[in-house]
Amino acid sequence: MAARIKTVPMNFKAMPQKDVPRGRHGKHRVIVSRILSDLDRVEQGVALKVPLAELNDSKEKVRAALNRATRKGGRHVATASDRTFLYVWNETA
Repeated sequence: MAARIKTVPMNFKAMPQKDVPRGRHGKHRVIVSRILSDLDRVEQGVALKVPLAELNDSKEKVRAALNRATRKGGRHVATASDRTFLYVWNETA
């Protein structure tokens, strides 16, 4: 009688490596991209007024995501906020 080989089922599903998504697109990507795009177009000394109601998350989390994106891009921006708006402007070096 031949010995039976017991196969243990895999814990996770498998997929072709070529179908694996590349890059990370965090949940703040859209708002941060919009802010950076507008910062590219404003004159020096002008601040953007981003309504807090447009943010899908807290201003602190959006500010942190913006900080990560600007450091990665070698940009210098400053932020401030009040109860209604997040203010963002290009900072001089």
